[in-house]
Amino acid sequence: MTQAQALQNKLKKGGLLDASQIGREDALEHAHAAGLTVYVIDCDRARSRSAVLRAVVKAIDFPEFFGGNLDALYDCLCDTVLDQKNGLFLWFHNLHSGDPSLADDSKAIISVCADVAEFAKNNGRRFAFAVQHAGKHPDPEPGVAPTPYSGADEA
Repeated sequence: MTQAQALQNKLKKGGLLDASQIGREDALEHAHAAGLTVYVIDCDRARSRSAVLRAVVKAIDFPEFFGGNLDALYDCLCDTVLDQKNGLFLWFHNLHSGDPSLADDSKAIISVCADVAEFAKNNGRRFAFAVQHAGKHPDPEPGVAPTPYSGADEA
């Protein structure tokens, strides 16, 4: 079985894909070819659970009433999966799971995604996701202000 066939089988099965074994562009391309709606969640600047959830909200365009907790994440992901013809694929880009402030929350978010994958399977849809772990954020340089989460340069 080729690597492409193995990736297609994993996407059909759903659940967590090992991002260290596949390239981002390959995963996105194969997910799209499998009929999944694809979203990239940019977690690079996220330093807390709420920041990761804001990144999810921004990428998927969740409704304004999103509750900002793990239960709301589960509910909105399940609704989004059901809204898709075949299912959903999420790529969590640079989730800093090595940060002490994000270590437990990263595990909890991955657990929620695993629960959504089970929900999708039980409802005739597919939900697959990959997490590109980025380790710990670099320590701030003395005298240099951190980049704001929005990415905008301050005047």
